[in-house]
Amino acid sequence: MITVSTWYTTLNNLSEASASQQIWDIWQTTWDRSGLFTSLAPSTPINFVSPGAIGSADIVVDDSSVFQTVYGFGGSLTDSAAELLNNLKTTNSNNYWALLDYLFSPTDGANAAGLNYIRVPLGASDFSASVYNYDETSGDTSFNNFNINAAPSYVFSVLQDIKSVNSSRVDEDFWVHGWRVVIVQRSHLLRHIPLQIPTGLSDDTTYPSCTMSVAVEAQIGMALRSMMNNNGFGAVKIIGFDHNCISLLRVSEQAAFQTAFPNKEIYFTECTGSLGSDWWSDIKWYMDNIFIGALSYGASTGLMWNLALDGNGNPFLPGSDSCGGGCRGIVQINSDGTYSVNQEFYSMAQASKAIIPKDVGGPFGQRIGVTIGGELSWALIVGAYVTGRVNPTDWLRYSIVVLNWDDTNNGSWDPVAVPTTIEFRGMQASYTFPVGVTTLWWFAPETSLNSTNAESYAFEHDNFYTLRAS
Repeated sequence: MITVSTWYTTLNNLSEASASQQIWDIWQTTWDRSGLFTSLAPSTPINFVSPGAIGSADIVVDDSSVFQTVYGFGGSLTDSAAELLNNLKTTNSNNYWALLDYLFSPTDGANAAGLNYIRVPLGASDFSASVYNYDETSGDTSFNNFNINAAPSYVFSVLQDIKSVNSSRVDEDFWVHGWRVVIVQRSHLLRHIPLQIPTGLSDDTTYPSCTMSVAVEAQIGMALRSMMNNNGFGAVKIIGFDHNCISLLRVSEQAAFQTAFPNKEIYFTECTGSLGSDWWSDIKWYMDNIFIGALSYGASTGLMWNLALDGNGNPFLPGSDSCGGGCRGIVQINSDGTYSVNQEFYSMAQASKAIIPKDVGGPFGQRIGVTIGGELSWALIVGAYVTGRVNPTDWLRYSIVVLNWDDTNNGSWDPVAVPTTIEFRGMQASYTFPVGVTTLWWFAPETSLNSTNAESYAFEHDNFYTLRAS
């Protein structure tokens, strides 16, 4: 039992904690590139204070509504991407390791995106030097001629380098266009479980692909599930269906899908930029549709296609017509040993900062409730997240990712910064968001001040952790 004096002491401590919440951490990418994933640690903190009048926009963060875990962001280590990265390692090893660190380092506060989700195609794709798979023998249903060494060796050496940078957090996922198998022990699984799965879910004839009905795909998935369970891989996930090639599910329809299948996770797994597109228009689209938008409709990941290509969208499979005028990688790698990052990187980096673990070995962020009011509510697209801690007494991190796309007025270019209030647990902070993408966060005790019983703070401290994915 909790005494009255203890109850009031606890409630008073919570009130003081709320009043002392401060925003110290801000990362920003602006439309004019004056900020490019830039840390803007303010000289004085932005305080949460007693609420007053709202700004032109008003962001209300509701941490009582907790949704899916966000497992992270990344791209595909296609054969082409791995080849270019491997060449960079040979040409300029310092730049190679600097790039991997900038992309994947999970260190809290580091000047790095902390990307952690890698998709690896099983067999050739539209970004391979040649057509191949792991068993070229027709009718070999026992996979006696299965050979993982058909893949270029640099795919796996680069993957190991990436994991050395982000050793505990990189999810190493292997795909065959439309099938996802999360493989923890790649070589053991591929040797001992015949992955009798399709080479794709596309009818494009310019690269390795196939067309398959959902019913057939489900049949294969069920058989594979049973096979994996019987071989000690019951914890390995299989995710079927490829939104990229069968127009059954769009981002805006994810909420309906999640309502119909609440126990099914949703993964946004592929999108690619095209050469020659507009930098800022792309970022607006990516944030609205993927890195804020898809998550708002239940997605747990956001991935692009090629992790790296050169400035001409090369190399790609001879005869492939992907992207028409050329695809763009997250990173551009040049033959002289230099590199640059593209708009895909900046979009993902801003989102990733909000959900990567605060602590080594800690959980990823979960999406929480958020609404936007005010006369300029339409100008902002917002995602809100909470990230748990390893030490249960440490304050949780609360993050928001904000796209301000108020850049035109009556058809004329006119970027407008939006003065905004941020509401959290009955307190209010103020910040003016420039046209661009801003990620910021603050820390607070686990239990909301909206709780009707301070005893929940003292005796129900495990509540958050029961919600996050194991």
